[in-house]
Amino acid sequence: MPVIRLKLGKLKVVRRQLLQRYEHQPFVSCLAGLYGCQWRRYQRARAQPGECCCSKVECGSFGLLILTFFLSFLFLYFWSEAQNDYNDFDWFNFGTLGFWFPWSLVLLVIAAALFTYIALLLVLAVCLLSEGQRLYLHWSHKTGIMVALAFSITATAILSDLWSKEWKTLLLSLQVTAPFLHVAALSLMAIVSWPVALHFFRMNKKVCQVALLGLYLSVLFSLYLVPLGMYSPCIKEAGTLGPAPALIGHRGAPMLAPENTVMSFEKAVEAGGEGLETDVTISYDGIPFLMHDSTLRRTTNIAEVFPNRTLLDASMFTWAELQQLNAGDWFLSRDPFGTVSSLSEVDHYQAQNQSIPSLAQFLEVAARSGKLVLFDLRRPPYGHPYSESYISTTLQVVQAHINSSQVLWLPSKDRELVQAVDPDLQQTSGAKASIQELTDAHITRLNLHYSTMSQQQISKYQSVNISTNLYVISQPWLYTLAWCAGAQSVTTNSVHILSNINKPLFLMTPEEYSLMWILTDAVSAFLVIAIFTFHWWRERGLPFWSSSRQTQENGPYSKFRTDSSEVICVGWSPLHSDSSAGALVSLPMVFNP
Repeated sequence: MPVIRLKLGKLKVVRRQLLQRYEHQPFVSCLAGLYGCQWRRYQRARAQPGECCCSKVECGSFGLLILTFFLSFLFLYFWSEAQNDYNDFDWFNFGTLGFWFPWSLVLLVIAAALFTYIALLLVLAVCLLSEGQRLYLHWSHKTGIMVALAFSITATAILSDLWSKEWKTLLLSLQVTAPFLHVAALSLMAIVSWPVALHFFRMNKKVCQVALLGLYLSVLFSLYLVPLGMYSPCIKEAGTLGPAPALIGHRGAPMLAPENTVMSFEKAVEAGGEGLETDVTISYDGIPFLMHDSTLRRTTNIAEVFPNRTLLDASMFTWAELQQLNAGDWFLSRDPFGTVSSLSEVDHYQAQNQSIPSLAQFLEVAARSGKLVLFDLRRPPYGHPYSESYISTTLQVVQAHINSSQVLWLPSKDRELVQAVDPDLQQTSGAKASIQELTDAHITRLNLHYSTMSQQQISKYQSVNISTNLYVISQPWLYTLAWCAGAQSVTTNSVHILSNINKPLFLMTPEEYSLMWILTDAVSAFLVIAIFTFHWWRERGLPFWSSSRQTQENGPYSKFRTDSSEVICVGWSPLHSDSSAGALVSLPMVFNP
């Protein structure tokens, strides 16, 4: 039986047809369709050796996509780490706009949605580049990129202007998240190395090769060295971690009950708070009561009871008038922390019937439970009957209802006089100063915003028995940072959450961090070198095994290697009229997907 062998040689047309079965056509079609709406094969093109991966316009679009990715990530990270202060942001907008709406969560959802969209586009682009395809971004996606870019820039600029202190929060967050961001960044660079290596070895111009590789390596080596500049109080020697900071309920437990109500303070005590914080105002007839805002509009139903006095200063109401107001309905209707649904039926009923408490009622709750109290005292406006005597009036109530040693006295006005009248009060300052100035004023505690957190300063003050309280810390990661920094106490909205944290969320020794850093860099370098080596082998046609035979041709998926230089297709073909006779005929196999 004769066998006819038809040698294919190096016929490029036949080779391409043979190789089409290895081109992952459904995968590439899906990528190109989602990225550029090029669902049909004739609509897209492969980047030929020496060609750029895209036109100048598409190159600009790809660069804009990368820029938008980083800016949208920056804003999303910035805003997600600002979650500790969402309540303040929403109430700021309430004061400005006059109505309640959870703007902070809406902003977070929009930022997350836009970042996810941009990230998916970038993943599609990287996959297309990895498949050797030329990029073409559909006009609708270009519009979407511009929208995401405009949103990220505008939102960042506005919040930086109105809420610049949140950038300090972002820097603090890096003291906890930086090691994990470092791992994520190096993982991303390892993934990106695939298309970078592919196009580096396919470029004909040395200048382009040097530019591409130089940019990639500069970013990579910078990430390798980033840990050298990292500082975190949570990287410390074993056995040097101090006790957990005491928890002081900020206006009670405002996530579980209406703020600055008896119910709120009782909830804070039940949750394990070691102190209670509030704000004190003097009524028109001289009764100190609890109210944070200058008006009653936010936390009472004054619009229903006194509709013509909604913007009047809270201290211009008599105690009898204040007792007519409901201080709990607003909490149930607005649900500022999204926690109302978790309340029991009993708690729901109790919250609905809360009234404005007096300072005396607040102190009685603290005295019964043996808790510390910390309060800010607001001076009444000019013309108020107690605008000059509000300090002495408040001090009299304090001395009548609680042991003075339980009181952290924060008001700075007439501090020397107050100290002389009642030396048992724990004098507390709301501003940093030199140790000499603090000791001269008999300061025993500092009450500072968490953004000023510094392990060195806390340790310095602690050396002269001056404790540090940080406010307002409600997120576990911030509490972890305050714990590691050595803060003695924190004011918080979430006593019920932080009281369950038994150890810092992030804590490691310098040796453990160094090992993590070295291993991450080593694994990343190995992967990058391996990927570049693979692409060098594939594009240069160098076999891994010396006994292998291969045909060299540029481009990804352009090498079809066999153990024989011939491709044989065997079939029966009759050569004579005798049906039993036949011969094996070699025919080329052609695939047309």
